[in-house]
Amino acid sequence: MELFDTIIIGSGPAGYTAAIYAARANLKVLVLKGNQPGGQLTTTTVIENWPGYADGIDGNELMVQMEKQGVRFGAKMEQVTVTAVDFSKVPFTVTCGDISYQGKTVIIATGARSRMTSAAGEAELVGKGVSTCATCDGFFYKKKDIIVIGGGDTAMEEANFLTKFANSVTIIHRRDSFRASKIMVDRTMANPKIKVIWDSAIEQFNGTDKLTSVTLKNFKTNETEDHPIDGVFLAIGHIPNTELFQGLVDLETNGYVKAHGATHTNIDGIFFAGDVEDQHYRQAVTAAGAGCKAAMDVEKYLASLS
Repeated sequence: MELFDTIIIGSGPAGYTAAIYAARANLKVLVLKGNQPGGQLTTTTVIENWPGYADGIDGNELMVQMEKQGVRFGAKMEQVTVTAVDFSKVPFTVTCGDISYQGKTVIIATGARSRMTSAAGEAELVGKGVSTCATCDGFFYKKKDIIVIGGGDTAMEEANFLTKFANSVTIIHRRDSFRASKIMVDRTMANPKIKVIWDSAIEQFNGTDKLTSVTLKNFKTNETEDHPIDGVFLAIGHIPNTELFQGLVDLETNGYVKAHGATHTNIDGIFFAGDVEDQHYRQAVTAAGAGCKAAMDVEKYLASLS
């Protein structure tokens, strides 16, 4: 079985950046890309806040270029999905179906996925009027009418942030009160650009090439109504992709990897990078920075063993 200096599980900005830095340090690197090579950015049409691209860059193209950069420095890429890991002894074993790989170290860069409503039409319109990141996409909705889904602090923060661009923001919440902190609720309710539709949820997202309206259902009356809209922002939370590591590495109660240092897990030789641990920023550029740090820490760790 081929032995690698580091195995990187995940292929978003964190995983690919870790691969670039580790391979440039003359480490033997394997990236297991998973079932969505490039991660969440591959569903983003234009990224305007990635440094160095004044006119923005297509998310998928950015990930393709990052992968090529890693390969250029010698990183091996495999488009396989990890099905099991053994972190009980060194070298660590990572299994993808019938194939297993061994590594002196592992970097967990599996990211997180946005919690979705699962309403009809939602998946087809992601990136075409349905967004999961106000910081990433708010700029595209100047003088537009948009909806924010959610009732927690994140929804309040995103609704207020989006009023910098939008003509109006409507918060749709399935209950008759918010679970957000009082200060955030007060700030939101005082914003003249924000209104709230209570006791309701989106039953269907409508449109073909782009979102044109949503069908809302009121839980108290059971009535449905089509609501013309330019965009919908989902702010109902994220789910870290850590199911594979439960019981193996320390996780927070909400499933995110628990940090034991800048990039270290509780197991010597097992590192993390990106949104799999980051609950606050969740930006491509911060994930890339985390990948850089993880690779440098791996290099330092391996040097300490020799």
